[in-house]
Amino acid sequence: MRGFWKLTWIEIKLFLREPMAAFFTLAFPLVMLFVFGSIYGNEPTPFFGGYGSVDVSAPAYTAMIIATSGLLSLTITMASYRDYGILRRLKATPLRPPAILGAQVIVNFLMTALGTALLVMAGKIVYGLRFDGNPLSVLAAFILSCMSFFALGFVLAGLLPTARTAQIVAMVLFYPMIFLSGATIPRELLPESIQKFAQVLPLTHVVTLLRGLWMGEPWGDHFLEVGILSALLITGILISAKTFRWE
Repeated sequence: MRGFWKLTWIEIKLFLREPMAAFFTLAFPLVMLFVFGSIYGNEPTPFFGGYGSVDVSAPAYTAMIIATSGLLSLTITMASYRDYGILRRLKATPLRPPAILGAQVIVNFLMTALGTALLVMAGKIVYGLRFDGNPLSVLAAFILSCMSFFALGFVLAGLLPTARTAQIVAMVLFYPMIFLSGATIPRELLPESIQKFAQVLPLTHVVTLLRGLWMGEPWGDHFLEVGILSALLITGILISAKTFRWE
């Protein structure tokens, strides 16, 4: 266990030293919050069901952070480690393969949680962010969403041949997804045709689940989202177990 936690600590430091990963996970959501918060404020409006712009944006930006960690950070890191032979060398150490992969999951989860915490604190302090949900319910949805996208990241890292390809494919998936799912632009502002198309995107269901529970809706209203994300998690684990390569 000592070796596992030491590896995890090293991976945390490496994550924070990578400018792109640290910026998009920890800083970019705050930039979005302050830019749009300064434009629209957070006054309650019937357009958002009595909530303000920041109130509906906070859970959506949380979904964006989850996508950043799962689709960008995890996918590109694991593909790069394989390309450079790092995974092969790690596999030769006394640490077992599940511990090596588990360290990546823990690091990305902690960074995702840290980015979300910074976002929520800034929203609360600056804009009086409103929260009507059950904290444990939102936490459970957050964990499910993270694990689902991490599983997707492992699938991409296993299927794509090089780190360069992984970076390109991850970005091709990431950017349309965050703009069409409601993670950056509230879905109420999107055309109805785009909203219907966005239902095929996994991130749309993360946004819907987090936003609904954030506003106090019961789990019973979100069986579809829970089912889709659970299926993504299970399918991702099964596929990545078959396709993941150490070298």
